[in-house]
Amino acid sequence: MIVDGVDLSVSIGSVELGSPVMAASGTAGYGDEFAPFFDLSTIGAIVTKSIAAFEWAGNPAPRVHSTPQGMINAVGLQGPGIDAWLTDHLPALLATGATVVCSIWGRSVDDYRQAADRLADAPEGVVAVEVNLSCPNLEGRGSIFAHDADLSAEVMAATAGCGRPRWAKLSPNTDRIVDVARAVADAGAEAATVANTLLGLVYDPDTWQPALGNGGGGLSGRAVHPVAVRAVHDVHQALPDLPIIGVGGVANGWDAIEFLLAGASAVQVGTANFADPRTCPRVRDEIAATLAKRGIHRVIDVHAVV
Repeated sequence: MIVDGVDLSVSIGSVELGSPVMAASGTAGYGDEFAPFFDLSTIGAIVTKSIAAFEWAGNPAPRVHSTPQGMINAVGLQGPGIDAWLTDHLPALLATGATVVCSIWGRSVDDYRQAADRLADAPEGVVAVEVNLSCPNLEGRGSIFAHDADLSAEVMAATAGCGRPRWAKLSPNTDRIVDVARAVADAGAEAATVANTLLGLVYDPDTWQPALGNGGGGLSGRAVHPVAVRAVHDVHQALPDLPIIGVGGVANGWDAIEFLLAGASAVQVGTANFADPRTCPRVRDEIAATLAKRGIHRVIDVHAVV
């Protein structure tokens, strides 16, 4: 894709995208929810909200609470299940011309395996599977998969049945993120999405109880951006050959370029989509305009600036 004379095409391992800007998991629903706002074929990809092999009701309300420069959520990965998504949601999304990345989650290694296996016959428009590792392992006393390199590698190995490239979505809530990134790469991940939300907790001033129905939640938005950029930088420095998708607080073109400078090949726009569902194409255009002003004609050349 050419915008303002800038070639925005990127490669995420074996996946070719026309633009480095994607809609992050959890912000674009399961189907064509963004279609009324812009042409979905003009951004890199739509990453679905994480879906399990089974239908899941999510956490009790309230689920979302605003914070300075962001939000904290405990939606709890509510979803229809892979089978219902393939039948009831995916066709309309693909009909828009969108490139689709399906995000999956589970409570056990076998949950992930089942979700991945059911994607084996998904249409070609589903170009990759993002494996959301930031989930508690209910078979391992609730430990988070993405906080344990061995568990993360086990999940990645178990998801090979999807028959398409897999991206491991990592957690910033561990000092072992580089170890985890190395382990998932060795286990078959073509790329790493860095990173998921930061753990947070807020209290209601009237009740003096946690403001979210499930207690704590995940902090996202502008406030987490520098933390996410640092996480991308650290993973890239340790594993320069591993493609990285930067996510966390992207609200404009410069936010995205910071991720590219830190070592990411592409970015995902998350929380900003709730304020303005047209953020993805705007960020795409702002990247192109900024690079054009600096005489950079290919987005992949941003790395050469550093």
